[in-house]
Amino acid sequence: MTDATSIVLASRPKGTPSQDNFRQETHALPAPGDGEILVRVIWLSLDPYMRGRMDDAKSYAAPVELDAVMEGGVVGEVLESRAEGLAVGDIVTGSLGWTTHAVARADAVRKIDDPVAPLSTYLGVLGMPGLTAWVGLNKVIEMQQGETVLISAATGAVGGLAGQLAKAKGLRAVGVAGGADKCAFATDTLGYDACLDHRATDAATLRDQIGKAAPDGIDGYFENVGGKTLEAVLPNMAMNGRIAVCGMIAWYNGKGIDEAMPLPAVWRTILTQRLRVQGFLAPDHFHRFPEFIGEVGPLVRDGRIAVREDVAEGLDSAPGKFLEMLEGGNFGKTLVWVGDDP
Repeated sequence: MTDATSIVLASRPKGTPSQDNFRQETHALPAPGDGEILVRVIWLSLDPYMRGRMDDAKSYAAPVELDAVMEGGVVGEVLESRAEGLAVGDIVTGSLGWTTHAVARADAVRKIDDPVAPLSTYLGVLGMPGLTAWVGLNKVIEMQQGETVLISAATGAVGGLAGQLAKAKGLRAVGVAGGADKCAFATDTLGYDACLDHRATDAATLRDQIGKAAPDGIDGYFENVGGKTLEAVLPNMAMNGRIAVCGMIAWYNGKGIDEAMPLPAVWRTILTQRLRVQGFLAPDHFHRFPEFIGEVGPLVRDGRIAVREDVAEGLDSAPGKFLEMLEGGNFGKTLVWVGDDP
């Protein structure tokens, strides 16, 4: 029998989460049953969507139950298998949670055959965030060469790849990020044509800066944050522009909602500019993983995609790193190193 150390949801946050909302536990795992595997976690992904799962509210997915293991994607090694197609030593990825070990059904994971890059990238540029960037640009915004795309959270797990893919397809890419260091990374390393620091200005000034960076308007907006960035972007959208709504991290803790742009003003802009606004969720596109990996995998393998990771060590560091990420303190894909590579 294997013991697992896990981080569970101890209480539901009221506004901004704190360390008190989490608790670390150790418990014995049952042996894998028919069709199941035992996985040792190597890498844990921390992502903004997890904040919504902490609330007891109706959403696109059920909330994490109190005293249950926190939601999260992992990369791990199969230690035991009673599932056809998976053997001891195989590397898999799936949503197994904030834990050191897990028993899971084989259909809850995806096998990583012949990795083309370090295993951590399968939670970033080659994982759900990467798929999100690829889908948002190709299937939602439907980017076309010569257009201008603006990407918020431009150096994050999603935005960092989105900007590079946009440039590879011949677009003008404008980023918005939090901090001069992130903006410098966006232009100098990721290849953005311009990057604007939302922390250094208010919504009105940011709106004017966006207008100067995209004088012909924004054809596609990859929305990751909401808040004042959205307020600044909307007046700069080009006629028949497309907005891919991926996240709203600025509002996840309830901050700034009362001061948000009035809905009638938003609706009027959508009407007068003939905008197409579409929300999308990565799980709806998991069937596209082979196509996505086929296109982006070689770019990562050959070093043509820059990868930046923000890594914390040890499962016990996950709550603190998660809270830091929600406040914009991360720089790149946020990960927790849980155990050694095989």
